[in-house]
Amino acid sequence: MQYFEDIEVGRTASFGHYAVTREEVMDFATKYDPQPFHLSDEAAAATHFGRLSASGWHTCAMTMAMLVAHLKENRQAGLGSPGIDELKWVKPVYPGDTLRCENEVLEKRVSASRPEMGIFKSRMRVFNQDDVVVMTFVSNGLVQTRPQDAPAPSA
Repeated sequence: MQYFEDIEVGRTASFGHYAVTREEVMDFATKYDPQPFHLSDEAAAATHFGRLSASGWHTCAMTMAMLVAHLKENRQAGLGSPGIDELKWVKPVYPGDTLRCENEVLEKRVSASRPEMGIFKSRMRVFNQDDVVVMTFVSNGLVQTRPQDAPAPSA
């Protein structure tokens, strides 16, 4: 299990592979962001997007799916998040794109009011298949501190 003490400031990780489909873009938009450029080729063609594009919120959801899979694979003792900062949708995401993530730990500290948990900030960058950044944000993660009876990781 990876605890707060195991998180290193400056550490980077690359992970994820998410194929964006037209059906998913339209399904998400229908349910959560029903703007014409997310639902209609004709409407999208008349905008700066040029063609049907995924909602930025859908891009966030796809990124979350990749992030959770990465955290489960690396067995982090995560406790959720109090939020994100500096969310930027840099470039449109289109059906047919394949997304991936790069994350860098920026800082960390033990919670003053809850010493059984630590807080860390990291910068997430999401890329498409052409290595173009499509979204960035700074996340604030909560993670359990190592219990006294938990073994330290082996080197």
